[in-house]
Amino acid sequence: MDVFVVEQECPYPELDGRDTEPATVHLWVESDGEVAATIRVLDDGATRAIGRVATAAGFRGQGLAARLMHEGIALCDGFPVTLGAQAHLQGWYEQFGFRLSGPGYIEDGIPHVPMRREPS
Repeated sequence: MDVFVVEQECPYPELDGRDTEPATVHLWVESDGEVAATIRVLDDGATRAIGRVATAAGFRGQGLAARLMHEGIALCDGFPVTLGAQAHLQGWYEQFGFRLSGPGYIEDGIPHVPMRREPS
């Protein structure tokens, strides 16, 4: 919430019901008991989805989100992986093998692009 709702000024319903699905996996890095970075991996049947990629302001630039992305992708072995990237981060996600998969869109006032990574 600190990153998406407060920092990016996107008041949206934080709970979407997917966090508690049995197959949802949450990955995070802690520092002194504080969550420094986090992602979640969703089971969408024939695909997996990575989302809620966030790093707390004081921990950015340390590669924590990249580390979690590698771990999340490994959990999706054998499945295509989708995500909705903030448009300015498209290049960052491309380094993990994601490619643009459709037209851009606006979500919570922020330009996004759909991306997909095929299984290796």
